[in-house]
Amino acid sequence: MPQTADDMGAVAVRTWCSLALEALGREREAIDAINVYPIADGDTGTNLYLTVESAAQAVEAVFAAHETGTTVPVAADVVRAMAHGALIGARGNSGTILAQLLRAMAGVLSDGHDADHLRRALTKAAAAARQAVAHPVEGTVLTVATAAAEAAGRTAADGGTAAVARAAYEGARTALEATPGQLAVLGRAGVVDAGGQGLVTVLGALVEAVSGRAPERTYVAVPATVVSAVSAPEDCAEGGPAFEVIYLLEAADDAVDRLRTRLDGLGDSLVVVGGDGLWNVHVHVDDAGAAVEAGVEAGRPYRIRITHFGADRVHPHTEPVQRAVVVVVPGDGLRGLCKEAGATTVLARPGERPASGELVDAIRRAHAREVVLLPNDAELRHTAAAAAEQARAEGVRVALIPTRAAVQGIAALAVHEPGRSFDEDVVAMTAAAGATRYAELAVAERQSWTMAGICQAGDILGLIDGDVAVIGEHVPETARNVLDRMLAAGGELVTLVLGEDVPDSLADALEEHVREGYLAVDTVVYRGGHQCAPLLIGVE
Repeated sequence: MPQTADDMGAVAVRTWCSLALEALGREREAIDAINVYPIADGDTGTNLYLTVESAAQAVEAVFAAHETGTTVPVAADVVRAMAHGALIGARGNSGTILAQLLRAMAGVLSDGHDADHLRRALTKAAAAARQAVAHPVEGTVLTVATAAAEAAGRTAADGGTAAVARAAYEGARTALEATPGQLAVLGRAGVVDAGGQGLVTVLGALVEAVSGRAPERTYVAVPATVVSAVSAPEDCAEGGPAFEVIYLLEAADDAVDRLRTRLDGLGDSLVVVGGDGLWNVHVHVDDAGAAVEAGVEAGRPYRIRITHFGADRVHPHTEPVQRAVVVVVPGDGLRGLCKEAGATTVLARPGERPASGELVDAIRRAHAREVVLLPNDAELRHTAAAAAEQARAEGVRVALIPTRAAVQGIAALAVHEPGRSFDEDVVAMTAAAGATRYAELAVAERQSWTMAGICQAGDILGLIDGDVAVIGEHVPETARNVLDRMLAAGGELVTLVLGEDVPDSLADALEEHVREGYLAVDTVVYRGGHQCAPLLIGVE
């Protein structure tokens, strides 16, 4: 929640990043679907999500460093972290521009975080974004950013940050609706600018962060012709540059000026953002090698990413297998189990969730043409979807099965058969996961209200399908109550995953409880190792 309606401080910036990431996760696919400019490659929503994800991670790292103290970080440190995270994680044309917008805003908000500073931050951001683009075009995110800044500038001096943010949002939304009339390709497709839509989403999150109330959002219908166009980017991009080149660059300002001139002659969609010796370079070219070489002449390029538009690519240097499964696991024990089953694993450490980049790296490590992705966590749904989309852009066929718990992933993996068709395998795995109810035991950290009543710090909570259903004082008693509730609806197999410090005697007692009370129900036990929950339960 925001600190006050007149504050754009550390907590508000953190909340903004979190809300923006959540909103872009919800709208990622819709934004991807209307991406027809400058290249109809259907990744604008994904790129914006990945950019904000990097910004949010940088902000969380600042707060994590203060966890042992009693104060929150100072606002200047948080906004600088946001800007730096966005810069190093920026993806695509839209993400790079958003990174510049956030960087320019941070430069003003680090000096103050009242309504006047927010107004000036939005104005500076719009100007900086235009300067970063080699050839600004109206009807794009640049137009939307300018309209947001102008609307914010017209707010009353005593209106507070909430009024400034809301004015910026409304100005941006109005400008977005006009973009089809400004850019011919948008008008022909009957859509608004995808980057502009993403910025409106980010500004909507800003309104909610400083006011506590989300603005009313409008969604643009996506014509079927646009979906068809985006599904075949090589046709839409015919005659345009063949490659997108992105890299981070350590270089002096004067060297970057020369780099801009060189890259402008090589291709189009040139955006160079950053400063203070660190830059993010984005350009579309036919000669990717020349674009990288220009970076080498300017300074030290790294994190180089080259995408061939419309190419059907596989991973280099390794002969790919036909199919693989990538699974997120909460502990070392399950990691070993899934590896034995042939899966590529990503470890979710206690208190942490993997970022989309980790999931993409795991997909790459699998070296497969077809990948089934099992996130095993409801909170990872947007992150996993963004990772899947990024891998698809690299030529990998990815099916995301929205498993919400590790026991659902185990059930899906148990029926995985690489020998059948990809679609049949995905259907069977999805059905197995969907037929598995899941539960876990957790220890209450504080007094709070739950669906099962009020719990006290130290109580054992039994969560079924994500909701607290049982409150108990001891693990064995709570586990039995949870099992009884789950098996009341029927079941054939109970899966128990024990945490690192849970004795084998608990598994023995629960197995006996199931055997005595429920005929024809089998029980299987696994050691999960160091995981967040002392006990995970699955019933299928």
